[in-house]
Formats: sequence, C-alpha cells, structure tokens
Amino acid sequence: MQIYGLNKLTLLDFPGHLACTLFTGGCNFRCPFCYNTSLVLEPTKIEKIPIEEIFAFLRQRKGRLEGICITGGEPTLSTDLPEFISQLRTLGYLIKLDTNGSNPDMLSFLLQNHLLDYVAMDIKNSPQSYKKTVGVSNLDQSVIDKSVELLKSCGILYEFRTTVVVGLHTEEDFSSIGKWLAGDCAYYLQSFQKHSDLVGENSSDMSTFSQKEMEHFREVVLPWLPNTKLRGI
Repeated sequence: MQIYGLNKLTLLDFPGHLACTLFTGGCNFRCPFCYNTSLVLEPTKIEKIPIEEIFAFLRQRKGRLEGICITGGEPTLSTDLPEFISQLRTLGYLIKLDTNGSNPDMLSFLLQNHLLDYVAMDIKNSPQSYKKTVGVSNLDQSVIDKSVELLKSCGILYEFRTTVVVGLHTEEDFSSIGKWLAGDCAYYLQSFQKHSDLVGENSSDMSTFSQKEMEHFREVVLPWLPNTKLRGI
C-alpha cells in the first residue's frame, strides 16, 4: 500500500471521533475544483511514507486516537486496500473511507468483509451533469448508481456530500440529486474553497456561492433528503 500523506490529528474527517487521515495517490476523476492536485495528477513525484512508519505511529497513538480516515486521491484504486485495512483493524482502530464511488466492486468487498465503519461518498453532481463535473467524458454512470445503492443498504454509518461550485451546480441539479438519493441518509453541501493549485485548467473562473445561495440549495433538496446540512460555511 502506498501512502503519500499523513494528517496526525483531525477532529473533522471522521465524525464523532479523534482520528488521523492517510492519503493515497492517484485518481480516475479530474474534478476541476479538486485541490489535491499533486496526489491526483503526479503522486509518484511525492515522497511516500514507509508503511513501517505509519504502523509505528499508529501503535504509539493507541488509546488516544479512535479512528483512521483513508482518503486520496481515490483509495479504492489500490488493489491491496482490503489487506491494508485488515492490518489497521488488528490495532483496534475504526476505519472511515472517503471515495468517489467509481469502484463499486471494491466498495462491496470492503463492506461484505466488515472492513469499514463509516463511508463518505462524494456526489459530484446530478446524473445529467456528472461527466462534465468529474472531467471524464466516458464515465459509466451506472457504477456511481451502484455505489449509492450499496451504501443505502450497507448497515453502517455513511454520508453523501457535494462540493458546490459556481458554474458547475444549479438549482435544477440539486432537485435532481434530491430525487436520486432520496432517503434519510446524511447529505452535506460543502462550500467550494478557492485554492492556488487546482486540477482544472480554468479553475481561476470558479467561485463560491454565498451562504444565502447555499441555504437555498439546501431547501431545494430537503423534501427528498431531510438530513441535509451545510458544511464549511
């Protein structure tokens, strides 16, 4: 398993738990608003953290940290992810996975083998706007749909979340998302944050919706997703 980053303490990444965050490299999406540019585009240029160091750190933090958040990049692209998580679980940690939902087979395997305690899946946009938003013209939308359905029936805690960007998201999109995801699941609308090093070539044109506009989008999805909240406002 290749780990390119370690955040030794987070109060935000794993809801309800003191945790650390591990960053994998590489991603099959090219979301223009993504700020993990190096991890997505050129992970091999980043110095890897030896696995021995990761486990030494985790052994030292037993009893202080409760969970580990695995994020990216896109972690489910790593074929050795199940083995890695199994090793982490022997230390007694809870495991949270961040994913774009593009690998439902891996997600299903992890869930079926009880390797996860929490999943956060990015919902990039409405189905009709997905390809443009993720920068993948040949995306098979059915894999995203399958991951959504897996989480809805998984029996563990999970959330859906959307980073909201001017120029990519509209009221019509959120109406569509509400109907698509409809249920009692947690859904978060996250405010896009400007960054100097984004994946998209035209990222300088992107901007943030006002709090009033974000509140309006929340109102749009509430009839279908009553547990919708704003994050990062």
